[in-house]
Amino acid sequence: MDKQKDVGMDYLESVPRRWVTVYIPLGIFVFVLLFPFYWMAITAFKPDAELLMQTGNPFWVIAPTLAHFKKLLFDTPYPQWLFNTMLVSVLSTILSLAASVFAAYAIERLRFQGAKPVGLAIFLAYLIPPSILFIPLAQIVFKLGLFDTRWALILTYPTFLVPFCTWLLMGYFRSIPYELEECALIDGASRWQILTKVILPLAVPGLISAGIFAFTLSWNEFIYALTFISSSEVKTVPVGIVTELVEGDVYHWGALMAGALLGSLPVAVVYSFFVESYVSGMTGAVKE
Repeated sequence: MDKQKDVGMDYLESVPRRWVTVYIPLGIFVFVLLFPFYWMAITAFKPDAELLMQTGNPFWVIAPTLAHFKKLLFDTPYPQWLFNTMLVSVLSTILSLAASVFAAYAIERLRFQGAKPVGLAIFLAYLIPPSILFIPLAQIVFKLGLFDTRWALILTYPTFLVPFCTWLLMGYFRSIPYELEECALIDGASRWQILTKVILPLAVPGLISAGIFAFTLSWNEFIYALTFISSSEVKTVPVGIVTELVEGDVYHWGALMAGALLGSLPVAVVYSFFVESYVSGMTGAVKE
């Protein structure tokens, strides 16, 4: 057995094998993954003269400029779009996590009849395309008088966030030993105390994963934002840069790429900020 392990580990000792099996595939993967972001970044800093000319190196910026960012920030309502997107994403994430925690806890820990079919139905609801849901939701939004308001997005985004977050949290709640809950019940703890002081501290990795998922999906959502919002000052970033920076057949590529670059930064910051918390939560969930 040890000899077989040694042979398996020795396979990567050879430099050519290491290049073929590790470095080259990894390099191709990183290139394919990062090249669109690189192209977006250099386009955002290219002046119009370089964007339109067909000569020179298209993969580099000869004379960088901040004119596209200036136009985006001072000549368009982009700061307002950014604020709208942040507000909608944060509130939608909070509402979705709150509903998902209660739903997942009820399905996994209360043990009522029909819990498994209900959990399966919730997950199947996530598989319904948003392009089908927005038609009946549009009627509800109009009847409630929420059209062209941020609340139209805040209250409709959980329709596709709650099912997946619930399904994800169900898996984390299922991994927590039920004996801990029984001991808390014997000590006189209520269901609310068990949820807040026993279950949720142990389910931190699931909460972080569900929160990142909900925030990212809300930030990048396009169909609902395009359907329920018409005023420029209420638009979100994905809809605003597409509808306001394209005039007929004229595409302001510099401003478009600058808007996409600035719009992707908050999501990248959220991911980088919570990576360490996610890993520590994964390793310390049982100990806590």
